Amino acid sequence: MSGSATDAIGQRSRNSVCNNNGLSLMTDTATLVPTMHSKPVPTPNDDALPRRFADFATFGEAIDYAAKGTRGLNFHNPRGELMRAYTFAEMRLDALAVARRLIARGLVPGDRVAIIAETGPDFAALFCGAVYAGVWPVPLPLPTSFGGKDNYIDQIAVQMASAEPKLLFFPEELAGMAMAAAERQGCGGVSWESFATEAAPEAALPTLDPDAICFLQYSSGSTRFPHGVAVTHRSLLANVAAHSHGMELGENDRCVSWLPWYHDMGLVGCFLSPIGNQFSVDYLKTEDFARRPLAWLDLISRNPGNSVSFSPTFGYDICARRVSSQTNVAERFDLSRWRIAGNGADMIRPDVMQNFVNVFADAGFKASAFLPSYGLAEATLAVTLMPPGEGIRVELVEEERLSGSPRDLSRPARYRAIVNCGKPVRDMIVQVRGENDQPVGDHHIGKVWCRGTSLMHSYYRDPEATAACMADGWLDTGDMGYMADGYLFIVGRAKDMIIINGKNHWPQDIEWAVEQLPGFHQGDIAAFAVETENGEEVPAVLVHCRVSDPAERRKLHDEIRDKVRSITGMNCVVELVPPRTLPRTSSGKLSRAKAKKLYLSGEIEPFRLAA
Repeated sequence: MSGSATDAIGQRSRNSVCNNNGLSLMTDTATLVPTMHSKPVPTPNDDALPRRFADFATFGEAIDYAAKGTRGLNFHNPRGELMRAYTFAEMRLDALAVARRLIARGLVPGDRVAIIAETGPDFAALFCGAVYAGVWPVPLPLPTSFGGKDNYIDQIAVQMASAEPKLLFFPEELAGMAMAAAERQGCGGVSWESFATEAAPEAALPTLDPDAICFLQYSSGSTRFPHGVAVTHRSLLANVAAHSHGMELGENDRCVSWLPWYHDMGLVGCFLSPIGNQFSVDYLKTEDFARRPLAWLDLISRNPGNSVSFSPTFGYDICARRVSSQTNVAERFDLSRWRIAGNGADMIRPDVMQNFVNVFADAGFKASAFLPSYGLAEATLAVTLMPPGEGIRVELVEEERLSGSPRDLSRPARYRAIVNCGKPVRDMIVQVRGENDQPVGDHHIGKVWCRGTSLMHSYYRDPEATAACMADGWLDTGDMGYMADGYLFIVGRAKDMIIINGKNHWPQDIEWAVEQLPGFHQGDIAAFAVETENGEEVPAVLVHCRVSDPAERRKLHDEIRDKVRSITGMNCVVELVPPRTLPRTSSGKLSRAKAKKLYLSGEIEPFRLAA
């Protein structure tokens, strides 16, 4: 561990002691005030302010209460060095100034403001300031490496067309793309830097209503037909309280996150929840994690308290693969105090998680720290959580039973490991329903429905879509799964099912089978159905190819074709595509629907194969 990185979190107080790895541990709870020339001092884990678990009427009240303590948000550079400690008290003052500026511009409660969600103090103050003003913040994604400038402008423009914001806020470096999208929608645009110089005259803030909309959350895959999830203050605080209860959040817990603030797990779980439940957070920007993923584990190692940190499966996968055979993980990392290693946002891969344990066990990581979960933006965030300490538990289920297809007795049975996603969070009811829309018993696969205070108010300005997924206070999640002894097991998205000749196939089964071939990683394969020239539907598999030799490409193509045939019992279309071609959502999940769209439109160009 480098000295500069250790200084970022390690030098906290004069009364610190060192553990066996030389990591500085806090021994007091004194408020730390940096001198004019000192390095930034991170906000503490512990605090004299009595902890309240989001038991507030509105999120504005939650901000006010958190500001009475010394905890807050801590922003780090790509090397994991602390650049800015931002207490909740400081954030509140900045947010109040934002609220007054919005009111001075003529915005009123119910207006929307779109904000490019770059992880940092500016977004935090803008989001909370909009809440104080009764204005609905609408987080928008940052550009990704896939798709280029025009695709990004299209993406945020279509989300803005849905939300109809009065203003778009953006960091100065994105001014060109942001203003192009704003002008397309007839919306005003202003950079964070410019807005901060505007006058903030005194103004009366509105009285917030617990049942009013607090913010709009667009799903990470929102493109052509975006759905803005409208979340009320009551729903937000109910879910923030429920998931903190499920995680058994303690006084010495501290969050470490690289998740984007335009996705529900990053926004609600790692930004709004720390405010509502008053705990400190250390942040890496998402793009910095992508370049230096092990900086995430460095931050966790330097936390003298108990770490709570979530990631989709691919985050754990990339960290395990980045460790070289020369790395002494026991010397570089101390993961022994990582109390909750949460996993959500996509199907959980037990093989990937086991590999993470194998790589980092010598650094003190415990498999029991894994906490699988299930949630979605339409439920604000969490629906189920595994009880802390139970780790990852799986059941082996026959693939035919997962797909609902009759068993082919001529072929050996194949099984898929289905991960236990835990029990419903407090005030959440989960049902699995069959084809007749009636609840089914344990181990019967069907549609997953949920009900509770955390559910969204609606899809904004889309009553038809709202009615299609909500009925009598229940939400149709669109996911398939089953219950067993009070625990939920998710098997896949209903809309991803590939149905060919009346037989159902899960794309995950095809993708995971191909990944067993040498040289492939998670996310290298996308499976979906396409129609051939004679009108028949067949499986199509797009595969990242890192082989340049024409003969080797042909060999790889044939191996993949044979592998898919062994799974589906039929021929398929196999296309080898350049690395980094398959699109992902802003949360890092493979987007099969977008991959299919881009392939059929010719925007994804496969390699030509030698005859």
